[in-house]
Amino acid sequence: MLHINREKLKSSHQLIWFVIDFLMLGLLILNLSFIVWDSMYGFIAVQRLLEAHLPALQAAYHPIHERFIFYDLLFVAVFLTEFFVRWGYAIRAKVYDRWYFYPFIHWYDLIGCIPVGSLRFLRILRVISIVYRLHQYQIIDITNTRLYRFLNFYYEAFMEELSDRIVLKVLTGIQDEVRRGSPLFDRIRHEILSPRRDMLADWISERVAQAAREGYVPHRGALRRYLESRVDQAMKQNSELARLNYLPVVGPSIQEALENAVGDIVAQVIHQVLEDLASNANHGFIEDIVHVFLPERDGRPAGEAQNQALIELILEIIDAIKGQVRVKHWRAELP
Repeated sequence: MLHINREKLKSSHQLIWFVIDFLMLGLLILNLSFIVWDSMYGFIAVQRLLEAHLPALQAAYHPIHERFIFYDLLFVAVFLTEFFVRWGYAIRAKVYDRWYFYPFIHWYDLIGCIPVGSLRFLRILRVISIVYRLHQYQIIDITNTRLYRFLNFYYEAFMEELSDRIVLKVLTGIQDEVRRGSPLFDRIRHEILSPRRDMLADWISERVAQAAREGYVPHRGALRRYLESRVDQAMKQNSELARLNYLPVVGPSIQEALENAVGDIVAQVIHQVLEDLASNANHGFIEDIVHVFLPERDGRPAGEAQNQALIELILEIIDAIKGQVRVKHWRAELP
């Protein structure tokens, strides 16, 4: 339902113009209805239908149909009068930089007054213009109307589909450029990624540390037991160590001591590596890796494998963006 802001209407110093807008809006709707009805009445089948079922209406309206141009010109006279009054006000109030700008900006008002065929339907643009102006000045609120929600929904859906196709086309073109080894890849590497190596190293270091803390620390005991069991099993299957059992007296003791020592060493090494990854000590290691992939521009050129790895990274990032672009948000809003 259309909402009218009466408080805003009362306090506005342009009350007279808003009253004129409402009057013109009513006349335009009446005139357009008259045009549509007369166009339908112009069909012989409609005239015969009215003559058969509503002869009084047909007899009363037929003279009006014969003089349709005259009655339409009455509306046109009102529309032109309002047009020139607004033009004069625009000149006096210096709304535009030049006095002759008004008819060019409001061309649909002027052309719609030409009583020729389809040009009359340009008056619909005048209706839209008045409604938009009243809405812009907060005199009426059309956002809660069913018609506005219906039109706005399909407008947004159309614009989303159109923009998605354009973005996907652009991103696919960028991927093709990167694959061909165009200057775009060098610009991404040297002008975008390389200056942010420290930031990337910090971010990756923090992510690795967080993953190590959350994945390793709570399961440290279980991982140690698993490593010891695997080392135990591997050493028992080793033929060289199995020969220690043949040594008299000390053989089994030596084998058991070796198994425990190797198990402890492996578990301790893995524990220390993961502890380092879970702390800030991993930063130097991560930074070295980032610097290998993103060397200084004037330094040693990156190898083919490094370039290919970076290209794959960029392509996968773009693929992820394309996947997100393909999501149809407007479908989730379907009633």
